[in-house]
Amino acid sequence: MVVFYNPDAGCIERANRLAQWCRCVVVDNTPGREASARIGAQLDASIVYLPNHENLGIATALNVGIESLIADGFRIAMLFDQDSDSTLQLITGLADVAQAAIARGEPVALVGPAYEDARLRGLAPFVRFGYFRLQRVIPDGDVPIDVDFLITSGSCVNLACWRDIGPMDDSLFIDFVDTEWCIRAKSRGFRVLGVPWIGMRHELGDEPIRAFGRNYPMHSAVRHYYLFRNAVALLKRGYVPWTWKSTELIKLPVRILIYACFTPDGATHVKMAFRGLWHGLVGRMGPLRSR
Repeated sequence: MVVFYNPDAGCIERANRLAQWCRCVVVDNTPGREASARIGAQLDASIVYLPNHENLGIATALNVGIESLIADGFRIAMLFDQDSDSTLQLITGLADVAQAAIARGEPVALVGPAYEDARLRGLAPFVRFGYFRLQRVIPDGDVPIDVDFLITSGSCVNLACWRDIGPMDDSLFIDFVDTEWCIRAKSRGFRVLGVPWIGMRHELGDEPIRAFGRNYPMHSAVRHYYLFRNAVALLKRGYVPWTWKSTELIKLPVRILIYACFTPDGATHVKMAFRGLWHGLVGRMGPLRSR
């Protein structure tokens, strides 16, 4: 399945290509019925198109698509952002790993590839949580690697455990949705596996900025609101491990410094970050509403 939000021609082309290889569900968060009609007319006839006519957030969109696949009897679901490049090798490779684990009776919730963003640092490592810093695991070898979370795009969900883990958290709307679901899955005894021999091209965020000698992924000020708000929300939850919490407590002030010193219109980014901190503390969740 693919989640749309104001897709361009390339996004539609990628969804149409995906439909040639497997059952494709597109959940569209683009606002407006006219936009939905225009987008739907450009999609392959085999695609199941589910327009929301408004931006309900990535979590809700994923839940809608996954419930559609469960209702149709599918046992696994591949999840993609609209800007991720899927290949037949990626789809079949991850499906084989997931189905083999399921056949062995292993409690695997999610498998996913290594992803590459050439704008940042090339092939990104897999991640395990550690106290005050992430443990980065080089994607190498021919054996799946136990990790603590995977990005949503390119991941393959074992739908047999969907009810046991529960859906994506709608209240988060966007940012840390994948992290929270993986943490919840692991807290309930399920495994999350990185597949080092399968790769995917994926651009993380907007154009990165250079700060402290390295490239950092960049987002809009509104996205930074959600990032800070949801980080605080997860810091308050008991099932979230202190390994993740300790690392995030270190990273939050560093992000503020980067926004203030290295981001165009840094004052707006800092303002939205502090607004997110406050809303996270008082429990104001869901979409950000204009006053």
